Amino acid sequence: MIKGTTIDKFFKVSILLKGLNALLEIIGGIIFSVISLEKINYFVFVLTQGELSEDPKDFVANHIVSFFQNFSISAQLFGSLYLISHGVIKIFLIYSLLKRRLWAYPLSIVVFMLFVFYQAYRFIFNGSIGLLVLTILDIIIILFIILEYARLKKAKP
Repeated sequence: MIKGTTIDKFFKVSILLKGLNALLEIIGGIIFSVISLEKINYFVFVLTQGELSEDPKDFVANHIVSFFQNFSISAQLFGSLYLISHGVIKIFLIYSLLKRRLWAYPLSIVVFMLFVFYQAYRFIFNGSIGLLVLTILDIIIILFIILEYARLKKAKP
C-alpha cells in the first residue's frame, strides 16, 4: 500500500507509471534497433491489413502504412536512440524523485517540459493521437511533481 497524502499517492503512482513507460521505451528502442526495415514493414502490413480490408480509406491505418513506407534506416536509428535516451533519462529522474532528492524536482520539471514541448512540436506535424495523450499525461505528471515539490519544501525546516 502506498502511504502518504492523496497528492503524495497520486504522485507516486504517476511516477511509477512514468517509470514503466520509460522501461518500455528502453526495451522498444533496443528491439527497434535490431529489427530490419523489412520486418518492420511486414509487421505494419500484418497490423493494418485487417482494418484496410474492411475499410480501405481508414485514416489511421493508411497513415501508419504511409509513414512506414517512407521509413529509412536513419529514421530507424534516430527513433531507436530517441527511445533509449528518453527512457534512460526518465529512469534516472524517476529514481531520484522516489529517493526524494530535492534537486531532482526542478530538474525533472524542466526535462519533462522539454519533452512536452518536443512532443507538441511533433504533434503539429503528424497529428498522432497517441502523442497527444502522452503529452497530456506528461503535463499531469509535471503538475504532480510541482505539488509534491512544494509539499516537501514546506515540510523541510
